[in-house]
Amino acid sequence: MTTNFSRREFILFGSAAFTTSLFLKACSSNQTSTPTIATTGGTEGFKIAIALPGIITDKAWNQSGYEGVNLAKQKLSAETAYVEKVVQADQTEVLTDFARKGYNLIFAHGGQFDAAIEQVASQFPNTFFVGVNGNLKGDNIASLRIDHLQASYLCGIIGASVTKSNKLAYIAGEKFPATEGELRGFELGAKSVKPNIQITSTFTGDWNDVAKAKEATLALISSGTDVIYQWLDNASAAVLQTASEKGIYAFGNTNDQLDIAPKAVLTSAVKRLDLAIAYIAELAKQKQLKGQIYTIGLERPDILFLGKFGTAVPSAIQQKALSAKQDIVAQKIIFEACKEGGKDTRCVKKAAV
Repeated sequence: MTTNFSRREFILFGSAAFTTSLFLKACSSNQTSTPTIATTGGTEGFKIAIALPGIITDKAWNQSGYEGVNLAKQKLSAETAYVEKVVQADQTEVLTDFARKGYNLIFAHGGQFDAAIEQVASQFPNTFFVGVNGNLKGDNIASLRIDHLQASYLCGIIGASVTKSNKLAYIAGEKFPATEGELRGFELGAKSVKPNIQITSTFTGDWNDVAKAKEATLALISSGTDVIYQWLDNASAAVLQTASEKGIYAFGNTNDQLDIAPKAVLTSAVKRLDLAIAYIAELAKQKQLKGQIYTIGLERPDILFLGKFGTAVPSAIQQKALSAKQDIVAQKIIFEACKEGGKDTRCVKKAAV
């Protein structure tokens, strides 16, 4: 049973009985859809919640976060809750409400939640807050990161190997450390194949706006781009399908997205955030979670890996990318902090043979 309210609401349900519905203040944005929060019952004593910027059926970032909490619920017999479509104006309120209701572990699913976590965490010292893709650490704050740069480096190798125009592009919803890192990896991988290749970037300002995603894709194609690496949520399919319609190539992200546009998708940077979130939740229940940044890379092939290859990727290029993956895991290729153009970034260092 689902109860609908006129604006923003919490829909709470247990495994055997439904509980009281709770309301959030109306959002100041013009968003017309209504985010829903739901709790599912488990044993008392350990409660996990997640705040999501998009919808749980986007087949990308938000769905993976939601599935992670569900996996943790199954493994740990925890009570879980979620809110989807949390806009920036509501981030602090959603996190605060979870903490007041006694959730032991609260995931904020996106680096855009960092400011809200900083504001709320100090008020609830007995609650642990985890920013997925975040950049924070503290007494009761941790960040969970996938090393997006490692996977995008491999995609850069593939993209540079198949391009005909020597123009690649990156599209994401927002510019923050995780997307900047992913863009950097794509650039480094591509330039390892073709040092003079062109890489441009576009940030649409919205992870889910299909129209903006399509518009950005068409603009890049009109400028000569023939390979696009995208990181969007509900709007990701628009990029892939537009690429397919226009006869260019693209990369899937988070989930294996080959099936969305089989002619266009070269491969996907698959990030099993569900497994990573369940891992962090297990640490929290065992009281082993620390106030630090947890970064997971290609050394965990169950969590970060390349998806199925499209037919446009010859076996020789596949092997080139997979060989680079092994070199990264073996630390023959290392990404170290550096400065470039006066900015802090990461550069490639190849270990001495």
